[in-house]
Amino acid sequence: MQGIFVLIVIALYLGLLMLISYLTSRKSADNDAFFRANKQSKWYVVAFAMIGTSISGVTFISVPGMVRNLDMTYMQMVFGFFFGYLVIAYVLLPLYYKLNLTTIYGYLDQRYGPQSYKTGAWFFLISKIVGAAARLYLVAFILQSLVFDAWGVPFVVTVIGIILVIWMYSHKSGVKTIIWTDWLQTLLFLTALILIIFEVTSRLNFNLGDTVVAIKNSPHSRIFVFDDWGSTQNFFKQFFSGMFITIVMTGLDQDQMQKNLTIKSLKDAQKNVVSYGLAFAPVNFLFLCLGVLLLVFAEQNGVVLPEVSDNILPHIASQYLGNTVLGIFIVGIVAAAFSSADSALTALTTSFCVDILGMKNKENDPEAEKRNISIRRRVHLGMSALFVVIILIIEAIGSDSIITAIYKLASYTYGPLLGLYFCGLYTKVKPADNYVPYVAFAAPVLCFVIEIGMKAVFQYTVGYELLLINGALTAFGLWIISSKNRQSQSIQKL
Repeated sequence: MQGIFVLIVIALYLGLLMLISYLTSRKSADNDAFFRANKQSKWYVVAFAMIGTSISGVTFISVPGMVRNLDMTYMQMVFGFFFGYLVIAYVLLPLYYKLNLTTIYGYLDQRYGPQSYKTGAWFFLISKIVGAAARLYLVAFILQSLVFDAWGVPFVVTVIGIILVIWMYSHKSGVKTIIWTDWLQTLLFLTALILIIFEVTSRLNFNLGDTVVAIKNSPHSRIFVFDDWGSTQNFFKQFFSGMFITIVMTGLDQDQMQKNLTIKSLKDAQKNVVSYGLAFAPVNFLFLCLGVLLLVFAEQNGVVLPEVSDNILPHIASQYLGNTVLGIFIVGIVAAAFSSADSALTALTTSFCVDILGMKNKENDPEAEKRNISIRRRVHLGMSALFVVIILIIEAIGSDSIITAIYKLASYTYGPLLGLYFCGLYTKVKPADNYVPYVAFAAPVLCFVIEIGMKAVFQYTVGYELLLINGALTAFGLWIISSKNRQSQSIQKL
């Protein structure tokens, strides 16, 4: 009975997404609509949609669960997020608008050359498809556990079904549709979060004052860690990691920036970034408060919690809070997951078509534009299939906390992008374009060696600061292969 209820909820929700897809694509389904939404998006619509894109289903599941082991220290990283958004709004966005870019990696072509351009695009493609697949895997796993296992449906069928639905409503108009589906999904998952908190406090017989006191007095309410420099939860590590992770995972990420670039003017795009940047702190704080309340609920009701932290919220929502909360929970995680996955799929298609295949706007040549649309649709389908493969690989590997795994992956794959953009914006180095791919590949490999060495020799656990080390190594490598440095070395030899 529970499985049928969940399927009905999902079917109604997906029907609504298909309606939005039809309404947004009936007038324009060309490549300009798919890639840039015809440059007509309203900043306040994009700002609200971006909350859902940035938070995703992983936040919905992992952040409440991480409270058990890490308390509320995740807020230290969240505080750093906002300052990262300021850098994006007032440093990166002016550059992207000045160059009138379709994808943000076009900057690397103009600054360094075609090999650097392709390198940046490939690092994005690898980073995004693995990260987005990891986010979607968590939701697929939960739906499999709650519904499809009981019916004997294989996990691979569940994954294919989810990806097929996302492809169906996003393949015509891409980002033009995604902005509005993400707007709806943000509204739904925020509503779900508030309603679940309300239901948990009601079952605990807490009023607002009782809730505040319970969270404040919980041993898991700790936010700041200043005294342990060896801990990955140290404030300075978390804060600056949050700041730079935001810069690279949003400002240097085609997925996150594609919606911003659909806004007509730079000023409105900056309003958009600052607005949803401000929204991150209260939203994530609510998720952490929910995590504390779930632990209080479990203690008072003798609930045996799952060993895997990511399973705490799904376990309590499905077993102890009734069908109403279960329905709200399902809508919330599906909305959060889809708002991240559909956006990623669109951005991956855009980057591969524009950056790798070199696709140009051919609206003045109807036959060429028709061919480009056909190619773009095949790429979109291919990316969807790749999503399925990667999710199945992640399922075979497994992870206790997906959000931790995603940030760790970002430290390795976004570090070269951080180094490339930093040198491009703030130095005058002119690296030999043909050698840039080797530097970008070597930096993450050296980071891995450093991480293992620090642990073995000094018992120091390298955290998200790995991203900064990676970026610094890339920048140093670019300096070594720069024409000015090579020239000075030649003079010294003479």
